[in-house]
Amino acid sequence: MKVLLSYDPLPEHREEYFRYVLGEFIPAMENLGLPMCEAWHTAYGPYPLRLIGFMADTPEALEKGLSSEEFLELEGRLQEFVVNYRRKIVRHQPRFQF
Repeated sequence: MKVLLSYDPLPEHREEYFRYVLGEFIPAMENLGLPMCEAWHTAYGPYPLRLIGFMADTPEALEKGLSSEEFLELEGRLQEFVVNYRRKIVRHQPRFQF
């Protein structure tokens, strides 16, 4: 299983966004048992600028991580730096998923 997060970073918070995502968000997700498995940047077209995916070994592990208070705090903080935020849970497939 995997969770996909898509969004558009706010240009006026670019530095804070990068510091938060790379320095806090991704390491904390790994500590929750949800390591990052992909990161995409949209170069052209009417799609969110960023898409990042985090894996879990089982549906239960994914649910446990996403329902934790720590994840909800992490997600809320991420939303301070982005717009058009969307979270989607999908079954992992060895191809691009949106």
